Amino acid sequence: MSSRVKNHVTGRLSLRPPQAESLARLVRALESAPEMLGKDRDVASILATLKAEFPMLEDFERDFPSLCFALATGVGKTRLMGAFVAYLHLAHGINNFFVLAPNLTIYNKLIADFTPNTPKYVFKGIGEFAINAPRVITGDNYDQQNVAGGELFGEVRINIFNISKINSEVRGGKEPRIKRMREVLGESYFNHLANLPDLVLLMDESHRYRAQAGMRAINELHPLFGLEVTATPFVESAKAPIPFKNVVMDYPLARAMEDGFVKEPAVVTQRNFKASNHASEEIEKIKLEDGVRLHEATKVELLTYARENGVKVVKPFILVIARDTTHAGQLKALIESSAFFEARYQGKVIQVDSSRTGAEEEKMIEALLNVENPEEPTEIVIHVNMLKEGWDVTNLYTIVPLRAANARTLIEQSIGRGLRLPYGKRTGVAAVDRLNIVAHDKFQEIIDEANRGDSPIRLKQVILEAPSSEDKKVSVQVLPNLLTQLGLHDEHAPHVPPALATVDAGTEVGGEQVNAQTQPVFSTEAEFKAAHVVREVLATYEVKRDLAPTSAALLKPEIQQEILAEVEKRLNPQQGQLLQGADDQVPALDLSAVVAKTTEILVQQTIDIPRIAVVPTGEVTTGFHPFRLGALPNFQPGQREIVGQTLRTSEQFTLNRESGLRENRFEDYIVKKLIDFDDIDYFTQADLLYDLAGQAAEHYQQQNYADSELHEIFDTYGKELARLIRAQMMEHFWEKAAGYEVQVSRGFTELKPCNYTATEGQTAHNLRETVTETSRIKQMLFGGFTRCLYPLQKFDSDTERRFALLLERDALKWFKPAKGQFQIYYKLGSEQPEYIPDFVAELDGMILMVETKARVDLASAEVQAKSAAASRWCRHASEHAAEVGGKSWRYLVVPHDEVTEDKRLSDYLRFEVKDTAEGGSPA
Repeated sequence: MSSRVKNHVTGRLSLRPPQAESLARLVRALESAPEMLGKDRDVASILATLKAEFPMLEDFERDFPSLCFALATGVGKTRLMGAFVAYLHLAHGINNFFVLAPNLTIYNKLIADFTPNTPKYVFKGIGEFAINAPRVITGDNYDQQNVAGGELFGEVRINIFNISKINSEVRGGKEPRIKRMREVLGESYFNHLANLPDLVLLMDESHRYRAQAGMRAINELHPLFGLEVTATPFVESAKAPIPFKNVVMDYPLARAMEDGFVKEPAVVTQRNFKASNHASEEIEKIKLEDGVRLHEATKVELLTYARENGVKVVKPFILVIARDTTHAGQLKALIESSAFFEARYQGKVIQVDSSRTGAEEEKMIEALLNVENPEEPTEIVIHVNMLKEGWDVTNLYTIVPLRAANARTLIEQSIGRGLRLPYGKRTGVAAVDRLNIVAHDKFQEIIDEANRGDSPIRLKQVILEAPSSEDKKVSVQVLPNLLTQLGLHDEHAPHVPPALATVDAGTEVGGEQVNAQTQPVFSTEAEFKAAHVVREVLATYEVKRDLAPTSAALLKPEIQQEILAEVEKRLNPQQGQLLQGADDQVPALDLSAVVAKTTEILVQQTIDIPRIAVVPTGEVTTGFHPFRLGALPNFQPGQREIVGQTLRTSEQFTLNRESGLRENRFEDYIVKKLIDFDDIDYFTQADLLYDLAGQAAEHYQQQNYADSELHEIFDTYGKELARLIRAQMMEHFWEKAAGYEVQVSRGFTELKPCNYTATEGQTAHNLRETVTETSRIKQMLFGGFTRCLYPLQKFDSDTERRFALLLERDALKWFKPAKGQFQIYYKLGSEQPEYIPDFVAELDGMILMVETKARVDLASAEVQAKSAAASRWCRHASEHAAEVGGKSWRYLVVPHDEVTEDKRLSDYLRFEVKDTAEGGSPA
């Protein structure tokens, strides 16, 4: 029950591996110590039990069992709390939760995140909460609640309170308002909560609750247990940080960076910069100016990436850290003045500090909360130590610290606010995946600090329970059963451990025999050599569509005779020895029998996959429709060369003038970069290229730069401008042809080997083995098949594994295609990646191409583009099959939460995606 619910919650909430592992550890804790779910228990006994289960755990440090889950900033601690609530309710019937926030910012954020129909609602995807959503009770409305009424209906109640408010109320010995008598209940709300039999305490940013009067008051709630989440599992002290003793999950920043869940922080300076040569005010201005230059370069990279990939546009902003309120005001005045880039940032700066009151404060907070909105004008935020935990924006890309601090403090405090990724994952574009810290005067200090062994960027002594870095990885090539049965191999395959590459008869996989027919059908060297030649000859019939439109046609007597004749011809130099036998002990070779058997196995162990291409007919012309350029970045001139270095990998990058060559026209800087792209032809598109380059030149000329500054801008940023312009051009691309025709060059194609990376020496798991740690499924190999065309397969999710169980039961044969098997391509932005379906399965009357997908992803642009390409391919394949007497193809996109073993494959036909394009033209 608990494992099923855990998998359900993990899938529905699309938990990341660290979040899924945290939930799995909570499940382990409750399974090991089920008495945690009751009020009458021995806390010391529970601690002893869990210490044996979690080596890191030393003490609860509370009057009740309390477990800490330390996840790096940006990985998703609020979503994890939502997963905890959903699991505890669905698996154990717990209805009452008390969520503690450390300050007003996080308090308001938590209320929003636990409220339905908000952008970051933590229960999105949990169907059980769609109709009867949990009731959110806060520190502002708890005394207006009818708390008794919901108990009749098993309502989930989430109480969210601000610990700082409770702390302020208990100072001086006063009792907090929550503990004062409430006349309606005849008791205080605090006592009502303390008397609940199923109260679970959730502590956000729990490092803020240690040794506080308010926390001592919270102990009196007597919860079943506490669940703490934090990115910093230690308490600061005068001597050294004191680590928590109740950590059961530690996923540090270094690991999050390595796994790509957060941005890569980098420190930036000028080449050969010497702080001693400049006054402190001058250093501040230089850092601000270089921060703006970096900001504008990042802005164009983000805009280009969005246009190239058809995703939302991200507006970056700069965070300036001021010394105090007075300093913040001075910085704002400078940045908005004509002395700073001609006042181009006037109206784009907000100051965040405690000096604002009333309407000014409300306006400041509103602008701060909306800073992610591309339509909101703010590009620079100046703050004085107000932006702490809870301000989780994703579009902070440049930090300019102007407050005195040592290198370690700069790293720890600065990067925490800007690590979150706007697209939820790394893009592969360095500038889009990087957080820049402009620190000319601290550059080397920060580099040295980042390279220390105890730096948070290097610190990763505790990681997920995954194969360690010492585990030797091997490249595994899994051959189709066809080759295994013939006793052949792919001559291009690297040597791999036999336990992984092939499965011998008798090999144990998950406690069961893997393949009932793993012994080759041939036994002599002569038969193996002949079968190899037969396979080569059979491959030539893939392109002979008139003779063999399907693989079954190879079994016709007349084609068998042709194959036999060709095999005899190729074996002619050694035919005598093969037919006669090497000596009296070796039986003569029956070549016709080898041909027949090899062909029969090929037909049995394959699914006919035609090779389809849609090609234009007649004269084809291409080009781009004229258009007006969209918004262009606010590039700034600057003679200084900026150099940056990533703190984790020590890779360097620069921002400087590219060539120094002076072009006759500003447009030439851009055009010469545009024609570097293979898909832009200068001779046919010259007029459009100069029109677009002219629009860009006019944009910057209107900003009153001197000619020398304009030359510098176009020389420095010509490549970035060209990439941005090309991305917009691809949106206006056209192709005209007299018509399009579908060409089927092959009626069937041989199955390709599957290539995986695996840990050396691992044992394959049986398909029916329930995977308890679903986050590790990508590291596993599975066998135990009876209808799969390969002995081993790898799955990307447990949903795929469970769907394979249905295929084993209901399909005639199935497999997971390798790269290049179908050669289906889809359009995503300006790219055309290859689409590799999850499954192909042959049934009695049809062939299915299947994609399993998280329900929340079904409407994404990428899934829609893949579906359009795959459904069109299936339509063409069905038309070909109708001509040659084959089976029709159908394309299914199955939501992950529909994959259960009580269904039949035919039940999923309702998820068929049909091609809606007219004619045969590509999308």
